[in-house]
Amino acid sequence: MPESVRALVERFKPPVSVRTYGTVFTDTSEFMNIGYGDVIHVGARNYLVLGDESERRFGMEDPKFWVKRCIELETGLYRILKLEFAESFDQHIGPLTITCHRSAAKEARILRLVAGDARFMQGVAHKDSTGNLVRVLERVAGRRLDLNIEDIHADHREYFHELFPGILTRFIAACRAIHHLHQHGETHGDIRRDHLYVDHNTGDYCWIDFDYGYDSVENPFGLDLFGLGNILSFISGKGVHAIQELDQAALGLTEDDCALFFRHRVVNLKKLFPYVPEGLNRVLMHYSAASEVFYETVPELLADLEPCLDHLNDHPNRA
Repeated sequence: MPESVRALVERFKPPVSVRTYGTVFTDTSEFMNIGYGDVIHVGARNYLVLGDESERRFGMEDPKFWVKRCIELETGLYRILKLEFAESFDQHIGPLTITCHRSAAKEARILRLVAGDARFMQGVAHKDSTGNLVRVLERVAGRRLDLNIEDIHADHREYFHELFPGILTRFIAACRAIHHLHQHGETHGDIRRDHLYVDHNTGDYCWIDFDYGYDSVENPFGLDLFGLGNILSFISGKGVHAIQELDQAALGLTEDDCALFFRHRVVNLKKLFPYVPEGLNRVLMHYSAASEVFYETVPELLADLEPCLDHLNDHPNRA
């Protein structure tokens, strides 16, 4: 390791010892070879690698070897570096199979578009010595929305009347943020409840991860709209309600009450919680297997969803 970089490391005294100092990488092509104690030099800055990021889904850790947890040595600030990974694969969404790919260029475009907009993660993109796009990201000071919802210790009725109106208000703002992307011809591409964070200080919602692109999708915004519907169902129901775990006969549940893409998830929440307003339930049913009309734009969704918020705020159980 060059003495100039070694001096930076020692200046900030990160949790590595001198004997673990590794290599300075200016070419990030072989990202599997970049590990703890190495330094990535890009954009005239040096980033000490602390480890790989991982994604926890369905109770399992999924390592992301192309995403590095780092310290920016010139400032001592925590950064996440996403290295270029040209992956293409089929994503299965219910009965559909869609070919998707990771696009560093797409994410770099969106980072430029949303610079300074707190509704989105922030960062910049730089090319390394061989032209790979490295996205240098600021850590979102918050926590995943789904984990926040799951940690609320209240039954559904109390949650729905006392907390859900505020949650829905912030979700509507997050929908408008996605519309901002669509207005500029961009999509989020991977809208999931674990890609929406709750800011620790403001409580506002922030989107992360924009590097998914899709091939041969008739309505490029349609997948974002279905992702928003999945999150809406989750926050409205205070979790996922699987039909196989419910008394289907007693509740009168059929496959038509479940989501189009996820046939085990009940979206007809009024059958589970009779106090769910008709207007909100009609929005949810647009995402059901029984629906013949689907939202194609965010304004279409919000035209139906925003009046639901007014009804919730007028509920007599509200303080």
